[in-house]
Amino acid sequence: MHLLDDLAWRGILHQATNTDGLRTHLEQSRSAYCGFDPTANSLTVGNLVPLLLLVRMQRAGHRPVALMGGATGLIGDPSGKSAERPLLSLEDVQANIAGQRPIFERLLDFSGQYAARLVNNADWLAPLGFVAALRDIGKHFSVNAMIQKDTVRERLNNREQGISYTEFSYALLQAYDFLWLHDNLGVSMQVAGSDQWGNIVAGVDLIRRVHHVETYGLTAPLVTKADGGKFGKTESGAIWLTADRTSPYAFYQFWLNTPDADVPRYLKAFSLLGHDRIAELLAEHEHDPSRRIAHTALAAHLTALIHGTDARLQAEATTRALFSGDVAGLPQSAVEEAFAAAPSAKVARDSLGATGRPLIDLLVDTGIAKSKREARELLSSNAVLVNGQHTRLDSVVTLDWLLYGHMLLVRRGKKTWHVVRAE
Repeated sequence: MHLLDDLAWRGILHQATNTDGLRTHLEQSRSAYCGFDPTANSLTVGNLVPLLLLVRMQRAGHRPVALMGGATGLIGDPSGKSAERPLLSLEDVQANIAGQRPIFERLLDFSGQYAARLVNNADWLAPLGFVAALRDIGKHFSVNAMIQKDTVRERLNNREQGISYTEFSYALLQAYDFLWLHDNLGVSMQVAGSDQWGNIVAGVDLIRRVHHVETYGLTAPLVTKADGGKFGKTESGAIWLTADRTSPYAFYQFWLNTPDADVPRYLKAFSLLGHDRIAELLAEHEHDPSRRIAHTALAAHLTALIHGTDARLQAEATTRALFSGDVAGLPQSAVEEAFAAAPSAKVARDSLGATGRPLIDLLVDTGIAKSKREARELLSSNAVLVNGQHTRLDSVVTLDWLLYGHMLLVRRGKKTWHVVRAE
C-alpha cells in the first residue's frame, strides 16, 4: 500500500500540498523532516502522531530528519496560542533538547540505508544576521498574507494580547528551516500536526521562490477524544514520553483505560501494527468490548514502543497484581510507580513494635475507615486486604507485616488502594 493510502486508512492524513504530485514524489526514497519545540524536557502523547509520521516514513523507505528548535524555541511558535509564550532562556532550551533526545533515539533508526538525522536549527539560524535575514528571507514574504493567518489575525483582533514582532516573525524562521534543510540535506518534504499548516506552506512557497522547485508538505489531524475532549490529558496532567515525567506503568494505564469508542481510532493512529492485525483486534473488540483485548494490545504495543519490552512486561505484571490484590511479590520500584498517586498516610514505626497495633485502630487513624464501627464492618465482610492478604476482625499489625521494611498496601473494596508508611 502507498504511504499516503496507509495514512488515510489510519485517519492521520489531514492536508497535503499538491497531493497528486506528492504521491508521485514518494515513489522514490525521499528525505522528510518534522520539527519539535523544546518547550519542555520531554514530549507528550500529543506529539506522538507527528513523531510517528517520521517512523512510518522511515519504514516506507524514506529518510527522516527530526529537527530540534534550538533557535526557534527561543522565539516561540504562536500557532494555536491565544497569548504570547513566555521566553525561555538559552540554558532551558538546551536542557529541554537534551531531555527530548532519547525519545528520538529510541523510535528512529540512525543507521542503515534510510538512517535518520537529528538536527538543531540553532546551527544555522543563530549565525544568521538580522540584515541578511531581512534581505534573503523577509523579501519573499508579504505582510498582507502573513496577517491573514488564523493565529495572527486572531491575536491582532485581541487588543489585550496582540502579537509581538518576535512571534509574528516565527513563520519566516520555520520557512528558512525548510529551505536550509532542502539545500544542505536534500529534504523535500515537511510533516507536522495540522496546526503547522500555515508554516509548512510558507516554507514550500519560500523554496519555490528561491529555487523554482516543488517541495511538499503533509499534516496529520490533531487527535481528540470521541466525546470532543482534549486528547492526552488526565486528572494528574499530561502524559509524557519519558519515564521521569510519566512512569511506564502510568503510561500503560493511560492506554489501557482508553474509552471503548476511541480504541479503533487510537489503534490505527498510534500503533505501528499492520492492517490485518488491527482488523483482528477491532473484530474482537466489537464482538465483546468487556474483554478489553484491543485495549490491552494498544497499551502493550505503545508501552514497548516508547519504554521498551522490559518496562512493558513490568507494567503488565503490576496491572495483574493490582487487579488480583497480590502485590507482595512486586519489586519496590514497581510499587512506588503504581501507587505514586494513591492516598497515603504515615504511622509511627514504634507503634507496630512490641505487641503491635490492632488493624481496626490503624484503619481509623490513617483515614481508611471513618470510624471503628465502619472498620469492623469492612473487616467482617472481608473488604480489606493488607499486602494482598485477607484480614480478620482481630488482626494485629506488627513490624513483620511491612513490605520492604517500611510500607503497608491496604486495599479497601475491589479497587481503592491506600499506602501506609511506617516512619
